[in-house]
Amino acid sequence: MSGADLDSIRGLLDEHPDWNRTRLSRELCARWNWQNAQGRPKDMAARTLLLKLERAGHLQLPARRGPSPNGRRNRLMPVVEHATDPIRGALRELRPLSVSVVAAGSEDLRLFNSLLAQYHYLGHRNTVGENLRYLVRDRHGRPVACALFGSAAWKCADRDAFVGWDRATREHNLQRLTNNTRFLVLPWVAVPHLASHVLGLLARRIRADWQAKYGHPVQALETFVDRSRFKGTCYRAANWVRLGETRGRTRNDRAHRLRAAVKDVYLYPLVEHVRRELCA
Repeated sequence: MSGADLDSIRGLLDEHPDWNRTRLSRELCARWNWQNAQGRPKDMAARTLLLKLERAGHLQLPARRGPSPNGRRNRLMPVVEHATDPIRGALRELRPLSVSVVAAGSEDLRLFNSLLAQYHYLGHRNTVGENLRYLVRDRHGRPVACALFGSAAWKCADRDAFVGWDRATREHNLQRLTNNTRFLVLPWVAVPHLASHVLGLLARRIRADWQAKYGHPVQALETFVDRSRFKGTCYRAANWVRLGETRGRTRNDRAHRLRAAVKDVYLYPLVEHVRRELCA
């Protein structure tokens, strides 16, 4: 961000002390022409930028006028009834699997949210930015897995070194990468090779799904595996590449103290010349 851009934000704050954070972020999107491929303002990206500038001490945002609606929605996530009968056996007995993109406002969305909230160790929160939700069912229509893809990590040293990104190129091309932020095989499902098979199914279709929803494809997938809990076996079996590990810090850890679990960094190229595509 240039000094002129920062001065422009400070000027808006001085001129419009009555504006809330949402009004400010929408004004910035309009002035800077921040739009996604479908022409919608990148409102959440602007809000994220404003929060980063405030944390860095560059400006003071208006006080929040109420609790976050996202936080309230997450606390009140409804539980959707579903069968939990054990599913065992060989993968061939479940195939062909049905993979569905979860649509906004659908019954599948309510089921998807409920399953992640109850059974994923990280729970489920609303996703900021571009994202895709998948619900996977077996041949009998029984849910067996969920996957959520969202915005890529803003920075990751091993990933950025592998791709060959400098800061400017990373910021420009980050939307060409998506992060598998949640992957859940339901706890009553014990079927060898199911997880890696599902990852393969998703990898074969996600570029087309992303193009259909957002007007542009993605060139690669990334994920971060908590090594204190998992070995990343299903990702390796699905031909994801381990690039390294995180440094055990959160994005807001300016004091460089260990505050988060160390995670293995994996990447799955969706195109042949992935580095060239991500650096173009």
